[in-house]
Amino acid sequence: MADEVHHLAILGSGPAGLTAALYSARANLNPVLIEGISPGGQLTITTEVENYPGFEHGIQGPELMDVMRRQVARFGTRFLSGEVSAAKLSKYPFELTVDGEALRCEALIIATGASAKLLGIESEKRLMGYGVSACATCDGAFFKDKEVMVVGGGDTAIEEAAFLTRFCRKVTIVHRRDQLRASKIMQDRARKNPKIAFTWDSVIDEIFGEQKSGVSGVRLKHVKTGTTSEVAIDGVFMAIGHQPNTAIFKDQLQMDELGYLKVRPGSTYTNIEGVFAAGDVADRVYRQAVTAAGTGCMAALDAERWLEARHG
Repeated sequence: MADEVHHLAILGSGPAGLTAALYSARANLNPVLIEGISPGGQLTITTEVENYPGFEHGIQGPELMDVMRRQVARFGTRFLSGEVSAAKLSKYPFELTVDGEALRCEALIIATGASAKLLGIESEKRLMGYGVSACATCDGAFFKDKEVMVVGGGDTAIEEAAFLTRFCRKVTIVHRRDQLRASKIMQDRARKNPKIAFTWDSVIDEIFGEQKSGVSGVRLKHVKTGTTSEVAIDGVFMAIGHQPNTAIFKDQLQMDELGYLKVRPGSTYTNIEGVFAAGDVADRVYRQAVTAAGTGCMAALDAERWLEARHG
């Protein structure tokens, strides 16, 4: 693998990476796509997807990613399973370490995404997509006239809770402290909303429910007294932040304070020529499948034009 120099390597196999592969493969760039440890990205743990254009009756997240992958494969994209553990972007061609082996490329599209920060309990993992969610915009409409909890205390938690009140009968924000970290204007907005309630100094210790019937309740633990209580609830939304998957690019690519890659406005260019970023890895605002796909298209077009200019 070390002797071959690929025109284009794409890291990540979510909507951004697959769309980048689709456009670049059709442009005869012969891309190689490294799928990572979670092929398909966050949509593989999402059940019903109703907001991706082209699917009138919705589609299951894993099915959508499978359809996209097969479409991409049709145009000759080479897929590599495995994880990139290191990247050398200071020399050219760029060099990636994939499962211990070197892979070299002329241009690189980073679409490694961002991972939602979670509580780390077994029931959360088991019920993710079955009443547990990390995206109110994606899943809020499934909880019409129901009661849900939002875990977190920052602006994201308040935004998610406010959005959920469009559908839900009641939204309870559960926070481990006795005051929010959110900006004052967001806090004021939440407190004025009659559908939003607060549970302070508490964490979710356990989530009850089954995949077939969804979430039925939670066990809350008071962090100061250690006492527990069980509460009936229809859904739980995690809003404790996201972590962009950019650790291997530290000290090489420019990032914001949270680790999201910085791109040139109106493009997918990073601070290193020939390296492009698409999807949630560079998007701390929207984090939707359709916006990720859009920037995947942009990255492929940017890479194609950059390679064309380089080769004359």
